[in-house]
Amino acid sequence: MSKIYGEADNRVKALDDVSFSIKQGEFVLIVGSSGSGKSTLLNMIGLLDHPTNGKIAIDGIDTTTLNDDKISSFRNKKLGFIFQFSNLLTDLSVLENVLLPLQIAGNNTSEKDAIDLLRAVGLEDQIHKRANKISGGQAQRVAIARGLINKPSIVLADEPTGNLDSVTSGTIVQLMKSMAKKLNQTFIIVTHDREHFGDVDRVITIKDGKAFEGDQPSQMEIIAK
Repeated sequence: MSKIYGEADNRVKALDDVSFSIKQGEFVLIVGSSGSGKSTLLNMIGLLDHPTNGKIAIDGIDTTTLNDDKISSFRNKKLGFIFQFSNLLTDLSVLENVLLPLQIAGNNTSEKDAIDLLRAVGLEDQIHKRANKISGGQAQRVAIARGLINKPSIVLADEPTGNLDSVTSGTIVQLMKSMAKKLNQTFIIVTHDREHFGDVDRVITIKDGKAFEGDQPSQMEIIAK
Protein backbone atom coordinates (compact mmCIF):
# COMPACT_ATOMS: atom_id res chain seq x y z
CA MET A 1 0.00 0.00 0.00
CA SER A 2 1.29 3.46 -0.91
CA LYS A 3 0.16 6.98 -0.11
CA ILE A 4 1.24 9.93 -2.23
CA TYR A 5 0.42 13.56 -1.52
CA GLY A 6 0.68 16.37 -4.06
CA GLU A 7 1.27 16.25 -7.79
CA ALA A 8 4.13 16.44 -10.30
CA ASP A 9 7.23 18.07 -8.74
CA ASN A 10 5.43 18.44 -5.42
CA ARG A 11 4.70 14.72 -5.01
CA VAL A 12 5.58 13.29 -1.61
CA LYS A 13 5.46 9.53 -1.06
CA ALA A 14 4.39 9.34 2.56
CA LEU A 15 4.14 5.53 2.42
CA ASP A 16 6.11 3.48 -0.07
CA ASP A 17 4.83 -0.05 -0.82
CA VAL A 18 4.14 -0.92 2.83
CA SER A 19 2.78 -4.44 3.31
CA PHE A 20 2.26 -6.51 6.47
CA SER A 21 -0.35 -8.50 8.37
CA ILE A 22 -1.32 -8.26 12.03
CA LYS A 23 -2.95 -11.15 13.88
CA GLN A 24 -5.89 -10.92 16.25
CA GLY A 25 -4.76 -10.19 19.79
CA GLU A 26 -1.35 -8.75 18.86
CA PHE A 27 -0.05 -5.69 20.69
CA VAL A 28 1.86 -3.78 18.01
CA LEU A 29 3.84 -0.54 18.16
CA ILE A 30 4.45 1.67 15.14
CA VAL A 31 7.48 3.88 15.71
CA GLY A 32 9.53 6.30 13.66
CA SER A 33 10.83 9.84 13.63
CA SER A 34 8.59 12.85 13.05
CA GLY A 35 7.47 12.93 9.42
CA SER A 36 8.39 9.30 8.78
CA GLY A 37 4.84 8.33 7.82
CA LYS A 38 3.72 6.51 10.97
CA SER A 39 0.66 8.70 11.59
CA THR A 40 -0.25 8.45 7.89
CA LEU A 41 -0.14 4.67 8.26
CA LEU A 42 -2.43 4.79 11.29
CA ASN A 43 -4.87 7.00 9.35
CA MET A 44 -4.88 4.44 6.54
CA ILE A 45 -5.59 1.53 8.88
CA GLY A 46 -8.25 3.64 10.62
CA LEU A 47 -9.96 4.36 7.28
CA LEU A 48 -9.59 8.09 7.90
CA ASP A 49 -7.79 8.47 4.58
CA HIS A 50 -7.57 6.50 1.33
CA PRO A 51 -4.41 4.83 -0.03
CA THR A 52 -3.15 5.97 -3.41
CA ASN A 53 -2.35 2.37 -4.35
CA GLY A 54 -3.00 -0.97 -2.73
CA LYS A 55 -5.62 -2.05 -0.23
CA ILE A 56 -6.38 -2.39 3.47
CA ALA A 57 -8.14 -5.60 4.50
CA ILE A 58 -9.75 -5.90 7.92
CA ASP A 59 -11.39 -9.16 8.98
CA GLY A 60 -11.00 -10.34 5.40
CA ILE A 61 -12.85 -7.36 3.91
CA ASP A 62 -11.12 -5.16 1.33
CA THR A 63 -12.10 -1.76 2.71
CA THR A 64 -11.00 0.05 -0.45
CA THR A 65 -14.09 -1.32 -2.21
CA LEU A 66 -16.47 0.38 0.25
CA ASN A 67 -18.20 3.70 -0.41
CA ASP A 68 -18.07 6.53 2.15
CA ASP A 69 -21.28 5.51 3.95
CA LYS A 70 -20.15 1.91 4.25
CA ILE A 71 -16.71 3.00 5.40
CA SER A 72 -18.26 5.10 8.20
CA SER A 73 -20.43 2.18 9.31
CA PHE A 74 -17.53 -0.26 9.09
CA ARG A 75 -15.27 2.09 11.07
CA ASN A 76 -17.84 2.45 13.84
CA LYS A 77 -18.29 -1.31 14.16
CA LYS A 78 -14.76 -2.59 13.63
CA LEU A 79 -12.40 0.10 14.92
CA GLY A 80 -11.84 1.81 18.24
CA PHE A 81 -9.74 4.96 18.63
CA ILE A 82 -7.62 6.38 21.45
CA PHE A 83 -5.90 9.70 20.87
CA GLN A 84 -3.12 11.69 22.55
CA PHE A 85 -5.76 13.97 24.04
CA SER A 86 -8.74 12.10 25.43
CA ASN A 87 -11.20 14.35 23.54
CA LEU A 88 -13.95 13.80 26.06
CA LEU A 89 -17.08 15.95 25.93
CA THR A 90 -16.72 17.93 29.13
CA ASP A 91 -20.44 18.55 29.62
CA LEU A 92 -21.15 14.82 29.70
CA SER A 93 -20.49 12.35 32.48
CA VAL A 94 -17.79 9.71 32.29
CA LEU A 95 -20.42 7.06 31.56
CA GLU A 96 -22.08 9.16 28.87
CA ASN A 97 -18.75 9.67 27.12
CA VAL A 98 -18.12 5.92 26.99
CA LEU A 99 -21.62 5.33 25.60
CA LEU A 100 -21.20 7.82 22.72
CA PRO A 101 -19.82 5.34 20.14
CA LEU A 102 -22.78 3.05 20.81
CA GLN A 103 -25.21 5.87 20.16
CA ILE A 104 -23.42 6.84 16.94
CA ALA A 105 -23.49 3.24 15.74
CA GLY A 106 -27.14 2.81 16.70
CA ASN A 107 -26.16 -0.03 19.02
CA ASN A 108 -28.61 -0.93 21.75
CA THR A 109 -26.03 -2.47 24.06
CA SER A 110 -26.96 -1.76 27.66
CA GLU A 111 -25.18 0.59 30.03
CA LYS A 112 -23.95 -2.49 31.89
CA ASP A 113 -21.22 -3.06 29.28
CA ALA A 114 -19.98 0.51 29.70
CA ILE A 115 -20.04 0.22 33.49
CA ASP A 116 -18.17 -3.10 33.33
CA LEU A 117 -15.47 -1.49 31.17
CA LEU A 118 -15.16 1.49 33.51
CA ARG A 119 -14.84 -0.93 36.40
CA ALA A 120 -12.12 -2.79 34.48
CA VAL A 121 -10.12 0.43 33.98
CA GLY A 122 -10.47 1.35 37.65
CA LEU A 123 -13.04 4.13 37.35
CA GLU A 124 -16.07 2.58 38.99
CA ASP A 125 -16.21 5.45 41.50
CA GLN A 126 -16.02 8.12 38.77
CA ILE A 127 -18.89 6.94 36.55
CA HIS A 128 -21.25 9.84 37.18
CA LYS A 129 -18.67 12.63 37.40
CA ARG A 130 -18.50 15.16 34.61
CA ALA A 131 -15.54 14.67 32.33
CA ASN A 132 -14.07 18.05 33.29
CA LYS A 133 -13.86 16.97 36.95
CA ILE A 134 -11.39 14.11 36.51
CA SER A 135 -7.61 14.03 36.07
CA GLY A 136 -5.73 13.65 32.78
CA GLY A 137 -4.81 10.06 33.57
CA GLN A 138 -8.41 9.24 34.46
CA ALA A 139 -9.60 10.89 31.26
CA GLN A 140 -7.26 8.67 29.24
CA ARG A 141 -8.69 5.62 31.03
CA VAL A 142 -12.15 6.78 29.98
CA ALA A 143 -10.84 7.09 26.42
CA ILE A 144 -9.64 3.48 26.55
CA ALA A 145 -13.03 2.29 27.75
CA ARG A 146 -14.70 4.34 25.01
CA GLY A 147 -12.38 2.81 22.43
CA LEU A 148 -13.36 -0.70 23.54
CA ILE A 149 -17.12 -0.25 24.01
CA ASN A 150 -18.11 -1.34 20.49
CA LYS A 151 -16.00 -4.51 20.84
CA PRO A 152 -13.90 -3.44 17.82
CA SER A 153 -11.65 -5.77 15.86
CA ILE A 154 -8.78 -3.29 16.25
CA VAL A 155 -8.02 -0.51 18.71
CA LEU A 156 -5.88 2.23 17.17
CA ALA A 157 -4.01 4.54 19.53
CA ASP A 158 -2.19 7.68 18.39
CA GLU A 159 0.40 8.79 20.98
CA PRO A 160 -1.86 7.70 23.89
CA THR A 161 0.79 8.60 26.49
CA GLY A 162 2.08 11.75 24.79
CA ASN A 163 0.18 14.12 27.08
CA LEU A 164 0.89 12.32 30.37
CA ASP A 165 3.69 12.28 32.93
CA SER A 166 5.93 9.22 33.09
CA VAL A 167 4.19 7.60 36.08
CA THR A 168 0.72 7.99 34.58
CA SER A 169 2.06 6.85 31.20
CA GLY A 170 3.28 3.62 32.77
CA THR A 171 -0.14 3.03 34.31
CA ILE A 172 -1.91 3.61 30.99
CA VAL A 173 0.48 1.28 29.12
CA GLN A 174 -0.06 -1.51 31.64
CA LEU A 175 -3.81 -0.97 31.45
CA MET A 176 -3.81 -1.28 27.65
CA LYS A 177 -1.68 -4.43 27.81
CA SER A 178 -3.99 -5.90 30.43
CA MET A 179 -7.09 -5.17 28.36
CA ALA A 180 -5.44 -6.60 25.24
CA LYS A 181 -4.67 -9.86 27.04
CA LYS A 182 -8.00 -10.08 28.86
CA LEU A 183 -10.11 -9.46 25.72
CA ASN A 184 -7.72 -10.94 23.11
CA GLN A 185 -7.94 -7.44 21.66
CA THR A 186 -5.70 -6.17 18.87
CA PHE A 187 -3.90 -2.91 19.68
CA ILE A 188 -1.95 -0.90 17.09
CA ILE A 189 -0.19 2.04 18.74
CA VAL A 190 1.75 4.90 17.19
CA THR A 191 4.21 6.29 19.70
CA HIS A 192 7.48 8.14 20.12
CA ASP A 193 7.63 6.92 23.75
CA ARG A 194 9.04 3.50 22.88
CA GLU A 195 10.69 3.06 26.28
CA HIS A 196 7.36 3.29 28.13
CA PHE A 197 5.96 0.18 26.42
CA GLY A 198 8.58 -2.43 27.30
CA ASP A 199 8.02 -5.86 25.77
CA VAL A 200 5.35 -5.99 23.06
CA ASP A 201 4.39 -8.56 20.44
CA ARG A 202 5.84 -6.60 17.52
CA VAL A 203 7.43 -3.29 16.63
CA ILE A 204 7.09 -1.86 13.13
CA THR A 205 9.41 1.03 12.32
CA ILE A 206 8.48 3.47 9.57
CA LYS A 207 11.46 5.19 7.96
CA ASP A 208 11.19 7.36 4.86
CA GLY A 209 7.80 5.83 4.12
CA LYS A 210 9.02 2.22 4.25
CA ALA A 211 8.19 -0.38 6.90
CA PHE A 212 10.75 -2.39 8.86
CA GLU A 213 10.28 -5.15 11.44
CA GLY A 214 11.93 -4.23 14.75
CA ASP A 215 13.08 -0.98 16.34
CA GLN A 216 16.85 -1.40 16.66
CA PRO A 217 18.88 -0.39 13.55
CA SER A 218 21.03 -3.51 13.78
CA GLN A 219 17.96 -5.77 13.92
CA MET A 220 15.56 -4.03 11.54
CA GLU A 221 14.46 -6.01 8.52
CA ILE A 222 12.47 -4.49 5.70
CA ILE A 223 9.03 -6.14 5.51
CA ALA A 224 7.99 -4.72 2.15
CA LYS A 225 10.07 -4.01 -0.92
